[in-house]
Amino acid sequence: MQLQLLPLHRQTLLTASGSSVKLWIKFCRMHTFLLMVVWAILSGASSDTQQADVETLMDNVVVLRVPSFTGSMVHVPLTCGEAFQNKPVFWKKNGQELNPPLQGNQVQVLVEEMKGGNYTCHLSPSGEYLNHTMILIQLNPDNRTVILENREGGHIHCSAPNYTGFFHCSWKRTALRSDASVVLVKAERFTEDIPCELDADASGVRCQDAHCPYKEEQHRISFTVYIRSHARLETYTKSFYLREIVRPSKLPNLHISDGKVFSWDYPDTWEKPCSFFGLQFEVKLVHSGHPCNSDNQIINITTDTTKYEVGVKTKKYVFCVRAQDKFTRGPWSHWSQCTVNKHNVAC
Repeated sequence: MQLQLLPLHRQTLLTASGSSVKLWIKFCRMHTFLLMVVWAILSGASSDTQQADVETLMDNVVVLRVPSFTGSMVHVPLTCGEAFQNKPVFWKKNGQELNPPLQGNQVQVLVEEMKGGNYTCHLSPSGEYLNHTMILIQLNPDNRTVILENREGGHIHCSAPNYTGFFHCSWKRTALRSDASVVLVKAERFTEDIPCELDADASGVRCQDAHCPYKEEQHRISFTVYIRSHARLETYTKSFYLREIVRPSKLPNLHISDGKVFSWDYPDTWEKPCSFFGLQFEVKLVHSGHPCNSDNQIINITTDTTKYEVGVKTKKYVFCVRAQDKFTRGPWSHWSQCTVNKHNVAC
């Protein structure tokens, strides 16, 4: 095998080319390094603030959603109003002037952690009020609730006395958030809004659904309450059919005759005719001195009639009765009771 040597001028050319390649590689490496440094600087500068996830909840109220309250810094855009575009607009937060002063119809405010609030715009630093925007902060996802108590059955409890479409939903604030206020309540069935009115103590609402009691429910009612404590916003929801929350009122006119026959009436609030909206009744006898929900019972039966004859030997007991929708088997009414002490009966 023969080894062929390149001519001298070709060897020189390749040597020169090799040097150029090495220089090009060094240049590329240096260029890449510089790009990485620039990117790191820009990333560090932009990491101080986060992308704004802002949604308008209602007029003059916006919600800033953040993954965590700790360390969040977000710029939120605010606008005083189109009518004030060429006006000398000045901004305040919670009634206090900002430092440094913030001026302009369209501005951005830096919201840190839970430090939202009410931003008002004025015609001058001490001038006429023009408009306002409340910035509330909500965790996303909203899975760490602290404002309402989680009682048996959830944060929200709803009930209805019959099938006319009226229902009431209530909640209870935690001890540390007793000053929390309701921002908004929404109730709807499918695409139709259901009007609601807030209770005087803001711990519940009364709603009226335009539902026909003789019509089968096709869609569930969706109920949502937005409640805030300072700038923290939490959302609580509940979904139900009306038939799932209908609880008959307490049975009226409970009395005894012939010393052993107890009778009662359907609630006045219950739907008529009773043959279509039937009730069934739980009758329970418990030992004297025990509440109706006691397990220390003498008799426990279910009946469709509105009377029951007691046939026990004991002369001291508590007679209890409550009602439930016979067909849907929804919630039971509260107990009605009579206390029997030999010949004395108190109902």
